[in-house]
Amino acid sequence: MSKKVLKIYNTMSRKIEEFHPLIEEGKKDFVWIYSCWPTVYSEPHIGNMRAYVFADILRNVIKNILWYPVKHVVNITDVWHLTDDADQGEDKIEKAAKKEKLSAWDIARKYENIFKNYLQMLNIEPFDVMPRATEHIKEQIDMVKKLEEKWYTYKTSDWIYMDTSKVPDYWKLAKLDKEGLKAGARVNLWEKKNPTDFALWKFSPKDKKRQMEWDSPWWVWFPGWHIECSAMSTKYLWEQFDIHTWWVDHIPVHHTNEIAQSECALGIKPWVKYWMHVQYLLFKWEKASKSKGNVVTLRQLMEKWFDPMDLRYMFLTSHYRSFIDFTWENLEKARKGRLKLIRKILEILKNIWGKSEEILEKIEEVNYDYELKEKLEDIILNDLNTPKVIAEIHKVLSDISDKIKNSSDFFRTSSDVLSILKTIDWIDRAGLKLNLLESAIEQLKKQRNIPEEIKQLAEKRWKAKLEKNYQLADKLREEIRSKWYEILDKKDGYEIVKI
Repeated sequence: MSKKVLKIYNTMSRKIEEFHPLIEEGKKDFVWIYSCWPTVYSEPHIGNMRAYVFADILRNVIKNILWYPVKHVVNITDVWHLTDDADQGEDKIEKAAKKEKLSAWDIARKYENIFKNYLQMLNIEPFDVMPRATEHIKEQIDMVKKLEEKWYTYKTSDWIYMDTSKVPDYWKLAKLDKEGLKAGARVNLWEKKNPTDFALWKFSPKDKKRQMEWDSPWWVWFPGWHIECSAMSTKYLWEQFDIHTWWVDHIPVHHTNEIAQSECALGIKPWVKYWMHVQYLLFKWEKASKSKGNVVTLRQLMEKWFDPMDLRYMFLTSHYRSFIDFTWENLEKARKGRLKLIRKILEILKNIWGKSEEILEKIEEVNYDYELKEKLEDIILNDLNTPKVIAEIHKVLSDISDKIKNSSDFFRTSSDVLSILKTIDWIDRAGLKLNLLESAIEQLKKQRNIPEEIKQLAEKRWKAKLEKNYQLADKLREEIRSKWYEILDKKDGYEIVKI
């Protein structure tokens, strides 16, 4: 049987391509991936987290389904990043430091730790290397030196710029031409030769000391935010690697500039073989932006009694190249969808065996349902089509539920059903990381020990609902949810579930 192949959308070619990593050419010993990190100057919003759930799925599929060894680097931008991508505005970290009355270093570590906690809450495994920009100053200086030696740079009164006019294929990722950007569209030209030229170094003011600045061969300085990614990816992934990921808005500026400076400094093309970009998470069909104030954090989501896995489920039910419109109503739909899957598994388990320990032993004994396994593999390997995988899981579990209701001989086929559950658990563990079977088994344990207080509240709510006192019923539902239990309504009653 031939080896399975992942198909991905390569932004560089604007086509779906078969993924053939450099390891197949004998050039690497790992599949090497690099993902950008948001600047750690404030609490990340859930739009930021979509990019990391995507990166996690990508890594999981390459590692756990294709069985390639993977090295995934995610940088930490803990130094200078202006409020404008065009090298203008205020330094976000120093601005936050003034606001919170902390040092720039403390601000960076504070929000780095929050971000790492959020990764854990969303069931995203730690990335292999998470280097900080402030700890790789030498590498950034060395790369600028290389560009300077090759005459790609020029100096102004307070900057060292990359001269993009010397890069013939500068627009190859963004697919624009010289007419695609009018002079001044990014920034006032002032001392710049070209509107697309970007900062490699920013000299510190002579009459003012910044919190984050370093000595260099040119002057006391702090780095431009593009150079850090090129320097750190080169250190950990060498001069060429397989995949670079992040948001679509990085295509025309940040990633375009990364390619220009990296390929010119290293003298190698392509610097990256495949570029993959995630579409925006929108808020009422408007792009999320901290400056606009239309963002939601994971902390705020949990304060409304949502589980972080509800958000992960919401992300996976939309393709990574599609917009998601975030509303609390849509998140509620995602929560119900995730719990519906868990409830279906739970009902199946109850109809097979009553003890969770027995179920785990039986599942361990059976083989996979190889027809279903093949189908789920083919779906997720087609450009990471997680929405279709989840839809297929819903369909398969619904079919089993129907058989339970309609077949008196169901227990004769219980081993087949366990094979299906084992296969669903496999695709979940290998790629989705929604913990579906694990959650269902936990439910099975917890439903034996539901507190009396929760039972009484559930009965009051059911009575209020029968009396059509829906306002009271909703209030009691929220009270129950605040105690981390959920009421799942059925035709003839309800079920209490621990969340």
